[in-house]
Amino acid sequence: MLPEQFCVRMKEMLGEEYAAFYASYDLPKYQALRINPLKTERDTFLLQAPFSLNRVPWTTNGYYYSGNDQPGRHPYHEAGVYYIQEPSAMAPAEYLMAEPGERILDLCAAPGGKSSQIACSMQGEGLIVCNEIHPARAKILSENIERMGVCNALVTNETPQKLSDNFREYFDRILVDAPCSGEGMFRKNEDACDEWSPENVENCAARQAEILDCAAEMLKPGGRLVYSTCTFAPTENEGSISRFLERHPEFSILPVEKKDGMMPGVPAWTEHPADGLEHTIRLWPHHLKR
Repeated sequence: MLPEQFCVRMKEMLGEEYAAFYASYDLPKYQALRINPLKTERDTFLLQAPFSLNRVPWTTNGYYYSGNDQPGRHPYHEAGVYYIQEPSAMAPAEYLMAEPGERILDLCAAPGGKSSQIACSMQGEGLIVCNEIHPARAKILSENIERMGVCNALVTNETPQKLSDNFREYFDRILVDAPCSGEGMFRKNEDACDEWSPENVENCAARQAEILDCAAEMLKPGGRLVYSTCTFAPTENEGSISRFLERHPEFSILPVEKKDGMMPGVPAWTEHPADGLEHTIRLWPHHLKR
């Protein structure tokens, strides 16, 4: 059961599209895996894959698998040949556009899907710092980084503030997959529905501001910062971005290619929208296989 206040807000946001959005919660969820080029050649894996795979359009190595497949139980999973990851979760690291030899920070990294995806782009060259503030989740992050064969990673268990004190203007690229109210998780996690409230949305937006400010201090001039959430709330998306750009006018939004079904951010959904907000990306469950 979706929270009533959430439904009221989404109906105000989506208007005529709300019925299709609501109906998407009754559809089977899409499942995907991402082939790990640090452990196998993609074409070689596809020739002998024990699953039925179809390409995820917004990432190089991502593939949908059918509901009948169980890749988590296959030895390939334990060997790190692939990482099971939601299709939408593969987009942020792709837009980071990591290059070999760079210094890169995944600031909110557990359980490690995005970090390992970034590491694949780095091809073992450079440094990726994978940070997680919660000790238990940092342990899981470390295990996944090892399982995926990432040899140029440093896993840290620090606050963003502590990192920013020690890595000022250090990183070429930073990914902030921010802790959020989790509205995008409602279909797979009933606890996310129970924990949701308008107050929590506001609390998450305040926490996101603190994390983004720390990230800004750690990014080299001219670097790239990618911000992502798994929530639909404008306060945490268009709002968080616009408020960040008010505090940091040296940053700007870069246009990027949108794949079919990706929708732009909506400036009208926040007060004082930042210039270029239409270049941000929303992944809606009724528009694509996310």
